[in-house]
Amino acid sequence: MSFFARPTRLRLWQVPTLTAACVLGLSIVLPQDAQALPVFARQTGQNCVSCHAGGQFPELTPYGRLFKLTGYTIGARTLPFAVMGVIGDAKVANTGKSDNPGSAAGSDFEKNAKPVLSSASLFIAGKITDNIGLFSQITYDNYASEGSNADGSANGHYHGHSSADNVDLRFADRFIDAKSDLIYGLSLNNNPSVTDVWNTAAAWMQYVPVAGLGSHQFADANTPFPSFDAHSTALAGINAYAYWNKTYYGEVGFYGTAKGAARPLSWGTPTADLQYLKGFNNPYWRLAYTREWGAHNLMLGTTGMLAHVYTPGYDLSDSNSLGSVRNVGVDAQYQYLLDPHTVTVQVAFMREKQVHSANEMADAPASYPLADGTSGAPPSSSDTDNIFRAKASYVYQAKYGGSLAFFNKSGSTNTLNQTAGYDTSNPGVITCDNSNGPCQVGGNLSGNPGTRGMTYEAFWTPLQYVRVGIQYTAYSKFNGASSNYNGFGRNASDNNTLYGYVWFAY
Repeated sequence: MSFFARPTRLRLWQVPTLTAACVLGLSIVLPQDAQALPVFARQTGQNCVSCHAGGQFPELTPYGRLFKLTGYTIGARTLPFAVMGVIGDAKVANTGKSDNPGSAAGSDFEKNAKPVLSSASLFIAGKITDNIGLFSQITYDNYASEGSNADGSANGHYHGHSSADNVDLRFADRFIDAKSDLIYGLSLNNNPSVTDVWNTAAAWMQYVPVAGLGSHQFADANTPFPSFDAHSTALAGINAYAYWNKTYYGEVGFYGTAKGAARPLSWGTPTADLQYLKGFNNPYWRLAYTREWGAHNLMLGTTGMLAHVYTPGYDLSDSNSLGSVRNVGVDAQYQYLLDPHTVTVQVAFMREKQVHSANEMADAPASYPLADGTSGAPPSSSDTDNIFRAKASYVYQAKYGGSLAFFNKSGSTNTLNQTAGYDTSNPGVITCDNSNGPCQVGGNLSGNPGTRGMTYEAFWTPLQYVRVGIQYTAYSKFNGASSNYNGFGRNASDNNTLYGYVWFAY
């Protein structure tokens, strides 16, 4: 199985860093309105609307971005703890055509149409000194692993696990005179683009967490997002950044495996599951142009990363186990902020090229034959993916809102990514390679990653520390086809998912 074809894990760390401006801090008395001041908000003396567009995390305002860039140090020190949790309920349109139909513990659609407490997080964050601040998150995944019966089959009993998610320890300073305003800083972190302050960044564009369950696998959080596939919270990075005259932003960082002295950045991740990169020769960069006028603000940016990645399961001392992933992206964000209206529009595109290691290619299975029994194309040593995503959201009175998102993933066709194909001994009959995952639901007959669709969302914030929302994600294409994408009769629209959530934090 290709490393980058692995199933999507729960990404609760993708709650934006400045969510803490509204939700961090254990309140002695529950807040009654938008003036509630948990940790970062109490620290700055500002309410949630000051840092978050329309008071809705994760989208930051210019003030919220300034707070993060200055190292979480504005204001006075406060109690640095907070908690957060998510209850979600996902219903997939068609739970038939499954590898294990009727199985209560089957991995295809566990807990379908059933509410689950998917996860919880503890935050430790805030001002340390006048120039040093911290944001860190430890997450408990309630469905981290599933038990098994004596015969090895899943039994439907799950076990939770805690691990470090985002960590961002910053030093920052600011110089202002009559002609210039310069903010600069350093960040020790464990996730490429976690340092970014715009919601089009790879670490932040996906914001509503879902559980790592089969019934949640097609929810919006698991649709294509521009991202760094070499990204992992088991990395260690050192980044330097500067922001001049609230106009030009630049950042560069270098990442490696979070092991040895950097092991706390990957706390909770088993050693065998660490993401191994070659040294720290894995650069990340970010450039942006910004402008503010009246109630409007605009960002135009570009970002990228080059990672030298060892294929999991192979000898790290063997140079033939080393591949690479190169990402280059462009993005833009526009906001209109004037009470009672908040409008945010985001657009992002990223191209990724993955070069597979020589050892992975040597062990690649032979290509599946075509329908006429002739051999298919041999596996390719590289893959190129293009992901485009656009989203527009509107919030009224910092309470009622909705969003519309479009996503499209295209890329090269590679038989290395097939999980189903034709059987030469039985012309016209589909065969399946379960070693790469389920063939009925997640199968790929073409070897092409093409996936396209839209997500519709409505949400309500009855109290400042509770958000209630519903999303409907509709697919017009999945795994390279609109119909019969797996060879066993499953269509893209079968994966349409209705997802409701209650997101709370104190």
